[in-house]
Amino acid sequence: MTARDRAGAAIAALPTIGLDALTTDAALLTRVDRKYVVPMDAAASLLHDLGRSSDAPAALEIDGERELAYRSVYFDTPDLLSYRLAAHGRRRRFKLRTRTYVDTGAAFLEMKTRGARGLTRKERDAYDLDAADRLTTEARDEVADALGAIGVEPARAADLDARLQTLYRRTTLLLPGRTPSRATIDLDLQWIDADGGGFTLPRFAIVETKSPGQAGAFDRALWHAGHRPQRISKYATGMAALRADLPRNRWTRVLSGPFSSASPSRKDASCAAV
Repeated sequence: MTARDRAGAAIAALPTIGLDALTTDAALLTRVDRKYVVPMDAAASLLHDLGRSSDAPAALEIDGERELAYRSVYFDTPDLLSYRLAAHGRRRRFKLRTRTYVDTGAAFLEMKTRGARGLTRKERDAYDLDAADRLTTEARDEVADALGAIGVEPARAADLDARLQTLYRRTTLLLPGRTPSRATIDLDLQWIDADGGGFTLPRFAIVETKSPGQAGAFDRALWHAGHRPQRISKYATGMAALRADLPRNRWTRVLSGPFSSASPSRKDASCAAV
């Protein structure tokens, strides 16, 4: 059995929770997020051990599925303004994407902005599934207003186009305790650029924990196994891995580590075009 198979089996063995119960038990409107890039065999072992504990996490299940397919399309300008603002650690920056929940057919437009005072704002609106690869006129107008609010020229919204898409399967866990916390495990990771080339990361999982402040049970299990949080952005790290000419100092550790094992890939016919 492969490490990926063991991870899937460990997820399948967990108790389950529905979406409404998950939202009620761990809404986490104020939270601390920590990201880890974990070898697949280690992720499988951690999931197996957590599942055997007396306070095993519950896996979100929707329509009988615990590994839900996600697709995100990231938008940027031809000169990659969004990427470069993040790469240089600018206080004013933004990230724009559509996120499609493939299994349910729901799509959302999500924009995260950070202004001069360092405050982060995330806006999320339902979006037309058929337009998930592009920005509608209405969306561009809303994005222009958001850019102006953080001091970026609103006209740059007209330059935004799809630059990268990511595909993966996500399992969401609710970890019990006095203060419940959540975690997501992303598997079958794939990045595809606007030209159709890209790469996969089959030997690793991306784990993100979400807790009200103090580290949760999954964090402690990860730390005990020798894993520490890493700076990673699916968009920025993916672009840096695909283009050696881009500034990358903020993600050097993960690029020279897990992402150095990336496997080149070409988009298959089942993946919608960017």
